Amino acid sequence: MLTATPLAEQLDAQRDDRLRVLVVGAGIAGITIAQLLRRDGLHPVLVDRMPDMEHPGYMLALMPTVDQAFIDLGAQEAYRAAGTPLERYRFRSHRGRPLRTDALGELLSVYGDYNGISRGELIEVLTADGCPVTYATTVDRADQAGVRFVDREGAPMREASFDLVIGADGIRSRMRGVLGAGDAEIVETGWSGWVAWADDPGDPTLGEELWGDGFFLGVYPVRGRLGVFLGGPDADLTAGPEAFAASVRRRIDELGPRLAASLDAVAADPDPYLWRLDDARMARWVLPHGVLLGDAAAGFLPTAGVGAGMAIESAWMLGRMLAHADRDSLATVLAAWERVERPRVESAQSNSRMLATMMFRRGTLIAWVRETVMRMLSVRAALKPIITLVAERPDPDAVAQEALRAAGVVHRKDADTSSAGHPVSFE
Repeated sequence: MLTATPLAEQLDAQRDDRLRVLVVGAGIAGITIAQLLRRDGLHPVLVDRMPDMEHPGYMLALMPTVDQAFIDLGAQEAYRAAGTPLERYRFRSHRGRPLRTDALGELLSVYGDYNGISRGELIEVLTADGCPVTYATTVDRADQAGVRFVDREGAPMREASFDLVIGADGIRSRMRGVLGAGDAEIVETGWSGWVAWADDPGDPTLGEELWGDGFFLGVYPVRGRLGVFLGGPDADLTAGPEAFAASVRRRIDELGPRLAASLDAVAADPDPYLWRLDDARMARWVLPHGVLLGDAAAGFLPTAGVGAGMAIESAWMLGRMLAHADRDSLATVLAAWERVERPRVESAQSNSRMLATMMFRRGTLIAWVRETVMRMLSVRAALKPIITLVAERPDPDAVAQEALRAAGVVHRKDADTSSAGHPVSFE
């Protein structure tokens, strides 16, 4: 679990670490990298601007790219128990008729697990061994002189020095400015959506999507319930979730009890979480005074269901590669991490953007064309970009060692990071 911890206590704990690391942002990416570094014997300082970890949450579909992170954390069985296998995917027409149902789980099973899990359950899995965090704290300066911590109102708290600052504070990251990253490349879809939860999952292994004419309805199982996403153009959402859900209901001929319950859940929620469907991409992850990670580096649209998974993969790659680094070799390792991981993340992000151009369009003719393509396209062809990412995941240990050899840098050698909890000795 996340444990509120005074900043001074966290700073004292890392006093003798070989790398003094600060992680700003206790989201999925920030927690993952902090926990992986702790398994390697470090004591990263983790801070978050929010006063607590209250979050309405949403549902996530995690592909096999995340499996090794849970293995390294000793949490694979807990992860499986907290989620539910996503075995099949059903695509419905804009009027609600089922057009195809594909065995996604079977297709991906050769590579590992494909699970649905809520954000809250995922954080519980990642922090099962305990995770210190200092709330209501962030950073307004990070340079050669050190890091200055401030509270939520911007009042200075204290200063400290670190070998590495990781900005993992989300798609609307403040750390981009602090680290001098420049402006993000933003895709604004003009759409948003509400997240709600339905109690009865029906078939707990089946995810469904209905790409409507001016709306999108997605239903995704997590453990014991359904995560529901109902989205549309921002202008159409101004009437509120109950009215928008009613308008969607009138446009669907074949609703069925499962989708009906999902629309009811959106309409009945007094304050559903509103998810704005924009994304962000940074041209550089590794900066002179720190790095960007997760949504701060590349914030995804949810259209391909891979954003959280790629954030976890990036954190895992970084954690494994840092196991080979000391202060002298840190810059070489970070450069190699970005060189290998950023193209993978941007490829997945581009796939999400491509799907958005198909999903977030209005017009009956467009809907018919979209459905014709979906009927003809095989599931393997449709998922080819994602399957390629899963199948061709690089070996972070090999990447780090090769980069250090090429640079002629004295480094931590032959790190055994194949299982969690084995600190590596200096050469």
